[in-house]
Amino acid sequence: MSTDAMSNAALFERAQRVIPGGVNSPVRAFKAVGGTPRFVQRAQGPHFWDAEGTRYTDYIGSWGPMILGHGHPEVLAAVHKAALDGFSFGAPTEREVELAEEILKLVPSAEQVRLVSSGTEAGMSAIRLARGFTGRNKIVKFEGCYHGHADALLVKAGSGLATFGHPTSAGVPAEVVQHTLVLEYNNIAQIEEAFASQGSEIACVMIEPIAGNMNFVRASVPFMQRLRELCTQHGAMLVFDEVMSGFRVALGSAQSIYAKAIPGFAPDMSVFGKVIGGGMPLAAFAASREVMSKLAPLGPVYQAGTLSGNPVATACGLTTLKIIQRPGFFEQLGQRTRSLMDGFVKVAGDAGVTLTADSEGGMFGFFFADSLPQNYQTVMAKGTDTFNRFFHLMLDQGVYLAPAMYEAGFVSAAHTEQDIADTVAAAANAFRQL
Repeated sequence: MSTDAMSNAALFERAQRVIPGGVNSPVRAFKAVGGTPRFVQRAQGPHFWDAEGTRYTDYIGSWGPMILGHGHPEVLAAVHKAALDGFSFGAPTEREVELAEEILKLVPSAEQVRLVSSGTEAGMSAIRLARGFTGRNKIVKFEGCYHGHADALLVKAGSGLATFGHPTSAGVPAEVVQHTLVLEYNNIAQIEEAFASQGSEIACVMIEPIAGNMNFVRASVPFMQRLRELCTQHGAMLVFDEVMSGFRVALGSAQSIYAKAIPGFAPDMSVFGKVIGGGMPLAAFAASREVMSKLAPLGPVYQAGTLSGNPVATACGLTTLKIIQRPGFFEQLGQRTRSLMDGFVKVAGDAGVTLTADSEGGMFGFFFADSLPQNYQTVMAKGTDTFNRFFHLMLDQGVYLAPAMYEAGFVSAAHTEQDIADTVAAAANAFRQL
């Protein structure tokens, strides 16, 4: 193959002929920031190399799963052994049980877990189970929280208080989302009014406790406490979507952070993905034994999947979960992530650029604003053009950040102090050019 044929631009042109938009997931197309996507050839530790041989320090980590970095030797060994034993059986394996036990050991709010293959599948199944358990139809979600591309969840808020959603994707009938209520994140008044008017009809409230799909935005403790109170009072289920934050912001996931701040706090159901698969297609949803007993083959709520609990994926995920439980793992990961964000804020200030940032565990976000946004509307009102320029200035220096302002970033255990220092130096250079 010629050198030209191996360029990112040539590959993108070739891809667009056979794949819609040239990508298999929209954000990869660089549409939000402009320019040509980088086609990854290989990765190791905190870095990857594109088709042209350029090395990048990776701060998306496959959008969160690569908490250990790329190619961790213990994970590779486990996957290799599992692959030799067989790719897929369509029958139970001991490793599925081991992974379920490991997840439940770290998540005291749940007693049973069902493994699936993707975050979308887990979120969709959690909604179905919540409806089946409560016998209700309506669900509440928050603008800016993404729970996968299931039809009922592809909605956003209209104008006014407690407005029912309208489809944000062609191919989703209005009838499908008529029971989906979309509210503003961190708005206590809206959730109180929704429950006051329709509480007896609400099956569940689904939320990203630390949202990673409108950059990095936390649910405030008072907001979360009120959500828990209202769900309990009205018999609705509180569903934590921790596909992104699960085992990434803390060993006990985001729910452990809220449990420390709110006595007795626990969600009714949890959705996991990304880290529990270690980079392989694997996700899960978990709840009490009473709730999970409604699932087939025990109960009337149907859910199934040919590749659920895939033996190679479970080997990858199980090994990853065991490694992140080692002493000091999250302390060091959190320190590295804070160091990156503190560094960004300092060098931005030195350059006269307004920047604010936040992080938890190995997840981070920064905004070209003077205060941290609390909801989707304030996120989207902040510095899109500035971010796009900054993204390309960093990319030109070999730093790969999420190619969209509304995505969180990720640090792995493979990022060294020198990697962080080099990235902050690159940011200082970029800020000076803004």
